Amino acid sequence: MINARTKRNLRIFLAAAALSGCVTVIAHFLRQLGLTFNPVLWASAEIIAALLGFTIAANILVRYYGTGDRFSLFLGAAFWLDGLIQLSGIVELHGELLNRANAARVPLYWMAGGTLLGVLLLGAIGFDKWLPWPRDSKRTILAVLSVVAAIASMTGILFLALSHGPLIRGSKLIARPWDLLPAGMFLAGAILLYRSPYRLSSALGVSLPWVAGMNAACHLMATQSAQLLDAPAIAAQLLNSASYMILLGATVIDNVRLFGEVRHRAISDSLTGLANYRRFIEALQSELERSGRTNRPFSVLLMDLDKLKEINDRYGHQTGTRAICRVAEVLRQHCRAIDTAARYGGDEFSLLLPETGDTPARRVASRIKRHLESSTEEPKLTVSIGVATHPPSGTSVQHLVESADQELYAQKAARGRKVHSRER
Repeated sequence: MINARTKRNLRIFLAAAALSGCVTVIAHFLRQLGLTFNPVLWASAEIIAALLGFTIAANILVRYYGTGDRFSLFLGAAFWLDGLIQLSGIVELHGELLNRANAARVPLYWMAGGTLLGVLLLGAIGFDKWLPWPRDSKRTILAVLSVVAAIASMTGILFLALSHGPLIRGSKLIARPWDLLPAGMFLAGAILLYRSPYRLSSALGVSLPWVAGMNAACHLMATQSAQLLDAPAIAAQLLNSASYMILLGATVIDNVRLFGEVRHRAISDSLTGLANYRRFIEALQSELERSGRTNRPFSVLLMDLDKLKEINDRYGHQTGTRAICRVAEVLRQHCRAIDTAARYGGDEFSLLLPETGDTPARRVASRIKRHLESSTEEPKLTVSIGVATHPPSGTSVQHLVESADQELYAQKAARGRKVHSRER
């Protein structure tokens, strides 16, 4: 009985085999056209691919510092090396074109770049999963670069020993059989990446199986290239450049998301999800400037959760943390889209109310108090709230905060006197 996992794997392998066959048939058709293209087109595609490789490497390095993703760091180093190889390939191609009297050979840089990238892709999948890595980011970068340098050195020694690329056998069915090696590596990498949970983690993860598959297709296409700069060779180079564009787009999307997440964390409170002190002061300063232009009032509410220490001592810190979150939930419920609710400090909160005078602001404060006091969840919570309105209470951030703070602590002092008189 074949289980679901085996069926899924079988479908993946059959799909990969079918797509490989289709690419080979298309490449063979292009070969029969007998077209030869201008070297400038090839050189342009090479330069574009090299620049894309450098840009991908830079984007992935930024991504690594934000996520600690070692696998992407491996890929970044690999694409940086591939960019260097592609640039050096333009010189080699020029030499091959000058020696047209000799038998055409596969460009050595094409073989070296494709094989090295395939080896590093498979190496990244294996090393990231099985090897222990340092916790320090700088040491991790050094370790990854050391592994990549070792693999690149061994691959480079192998190809330097060859001294030149193998002959292109235009009369054979497979004119460039060497390209089957990187094609197989990329195809294996595409299958492994498609089956990996990494595929679901980011835009880079989603794109990688397709990028690896496109590189496998580009080398399969190259196997049908019967001469330099013919239709299959150009198609392979353009497919290679297109895969780099897709990967670059994925890294840009991930970095945009990463910067958005970093900004969100920088301006929000990790416990409650409300704005933090820094964000509140920025919003307050911005509202002061806007009010100066429009002459419209706004109000600030400063709140203090009463007796949080007693709640922690009696019920435990988890209940105290829950109390803070309960106040945050109430503030969110009473916020408009234009308001800014923030956790001002440990047990202190603030609420910025644009286009709101003193009387409406005090109504909001009363609703917040009533909502907390009417909650059935234990322990019962109360808050002291100070209100300051611009311009009567002040015309600067400091004056408004001080005014609201004074009213807040006047309320707490009055409540303390009331409790004390009751006890007597």
